[in-house]
Amino acid sequence: MIMKGFLDNLVLKIAALVLAVILWLFVSSKGQTEMTLSVPIEYTNIPPGIEMVGAVVKSTSIVIRGHESLLKNIRPGDVRVFVDVGKAKKGEGIFYIKRDDVKLPYAASVTKIDPSAVRVAFEETVSKKVPVRPLITGSPADGWYVRSIEVNPRDVLIEGAKTEVARVGYIRTEPVDITGLTESLLQEVGLDISGRNVRTKTDRVKIGIRVERRGR
Repeated sequence: MIMKGFLDNLVLKIAALVLAVILWLFVSSKGQTEMTLSVPIEYTNIPPGIEMVGAVVKSTSIVIRGHESLLKNIRPGDVRVFVDVGKAKKGEGIFYIKRDDVKLPYAASVTKIDPSAVRVAFEETVSKKVPVRPLITGSPADGWYVRSIEVNPRDVLIEGAKTEVARVGYIRTEPVDITGLTESLLQEVGLDISGRNVRTKTDRVKIGIRVERRGR
């Protein structure tokens, strides 16, 4: 009799537990929704001595699930995707994006990643010296002319992937406007490396412009 009562109570307890779990799942699923975001990929731990080259996949589509009130308040930067390329070598490699690589707000989850793998090419890092060419705009005042232009330093060291460095023959400066100039000028300016996938060891150079009056 005792055993029968115990079994009857056990069945009731199990049934109550199952019912509670079903109820919890039902309640927790209410208000749940999904949204799709295009998230920039952040490549981390690039080994020293190599560089990423070519057409690198810059973003991936992430489908996340969470409560509607949470998802509607998500801002840019709340979701981030990291791809660890710490084991990369020269040549091409395939790197997979796992759910653990996606950083999300609390109580949100990833349901889909597309693409979930990226192909990345790497080349060795090289450096070389290239001349600096000043970019001068405008003209001195009437009756004046540019006698000389000097740049210090004349050459700068650039660094980057082998094929990118090979394409660079010189680096221009930011523009220096000499419109209406009537006296010599010494100015510090930055280097313009926009559109070039290289780095420079020197950020700024000095340009000396000497002007003289005509007929002297």
